[in-house]
Amino acid sequence: MQQRREDPGIRLRVADLSTAAPTGFDIVPDADWRAALAGERGILGVRKLRFAGQIAPAGSADWQLTGTLGATVVQACVVTLDPVSTRLDEAVARTYLAQMPELPEAAEVEMPEDDSFDALGEHIDLGAVLAEALALALPLYPRAEGADLAQVAGPGVTPMTDEDARPFAGLKDLRDKLDKKG
Repeated sequence: MQQRREDPGIRLRVADLSTAAPTGFDIVPDADWRAALAGERGILGVRKLRFAGQIAPAGSADWQLTGTLGATVVQACVVTLDPVSTRLDEAVARTYLAQMPELPEAAEVEMPEDDSFDALGEHIDLGAVLAEALALALPLYPRAEGADLAQVAGPGVTPMTDEDARPFAGLKDLRDKLDKKG
């Protein structure tokens, strides 16, 4: 089943979900939607994309979404800017709570380790979950095979090495010289 972001099937109305059995979904976005997602994420393209899973009741008023996001994305190599294809297969889990836990009133609040909880509204937006899961799964620094960071220096200048970049390398040499003298 191919659906577009604006299709009503992407946003499931919570009141219409079965409380007796899980509600399955299988979303395969069309080329236009994949192109829009690529543009929003600043990547070259999304070749394949599928988000499938189910939403099941969890307790008396909460809901649990489990699924798998599969995608083939194309990004620019951070070194050469050549296109790099990456296959993504990510498990996706969200728990929609009818009553969110109260946060303490303080100037600073620690983020909980488990960030898979969302407030339950009238709808569960599968398109938004798909887009968020895709964004989180993208490689931060895609590299083409064999691409290394180039060492660039002006004419007559020796390129800096990793050893030169170590902040205490000069101090070690000074210490060694002082040890020899004294």
